[in-house]
Amino acid sequence: MPEFIDTHAHIYLSEFDEDIDAVMNRALEKGVTRVLMPNIDSSTIDAMLALENKYPTICRSMIGLHPCSVNENFEQELGKIEKALAGGNFLAIGEIGTDLYWDKSFWEQQKIAFSEQVKLANKVDLPVAIHCRESIDETIELLEKMPISEHKGVFHCFTGTEKQGRRIVEMGYYLGIGGVSTFKNSTLREVLSYFSLENLLLETDSPYLAPVPHRGKRNEPSYLPSVAANLSTIYGCSADEVGEITSRNAKKLFSL
Repeated sequence: MPEFIDTHAHIYLSEFDEDIDAVMNRALEKGVTRVLMPNIDSSTIDAMLALENKYPTICRSMIGLHPCSVNENFEQELGKIEKALAGGNFLAIGEIGTDLYWDKSFWEQQKIAFSEQVKLANKVDLPVAIHCRESIDETIELLEKMPISEHKGVFHCFTGTEKQGRRIVEMGYYLGIGGVSTFKNSTLREVLSYFSLENLLLETDSPYLAPVPHRGKRNEPSYLPSVAANLSTIYGCSADEVGEITSRNAKKLFSL
């Protein structure tokens, strides 16, 4: 049986309330043995931890403040994140980062929140899961100014250029690859040909960005093999081998 690890899935959201048991069963049937769940903000912590408690051998939680939840009250939110971290067993600080796609109003606050959470990750010796929609260069530049943690992290939903990817990998971070890599208009196929499977992690970002042939549907962890199958055509190997190597990467990064 192949092994796949979904390193980024928001399966604790309301989109999964009515059929989460079936979702988990389908994931296991497809060989998805672990599902790593990034937090969004203080409002999602309880639901995320409840799902981890329900499926403790499959689901693991991260803790962090998503850039799209950063506003004028971000310092209070960061306080709640730190409190949860102190009382829990989290495998990473995430989902953190920057976002210039949805709302630029709190850009300065986003940068502060991101920097503070990277410092927190270094302090507690955990990796980071980074969001950087329309802000890859800016996020890389912020990281390059910070002390580098030996645990590093992953640039979730990487959709950048070869140059950006090289800067990320040279810092010791992984590229998180999901459904976008299967889209017909995606440039990732060419970009990823410059990198090895040792640089990649698999993810779904459920319930968003379902891969072909499920595009347009609610995404879920059982669709992860479709991402692996697409990558196998780039690297000239089997989807099972993609799963094996990327799962090994995930275990190393997240100390699974």
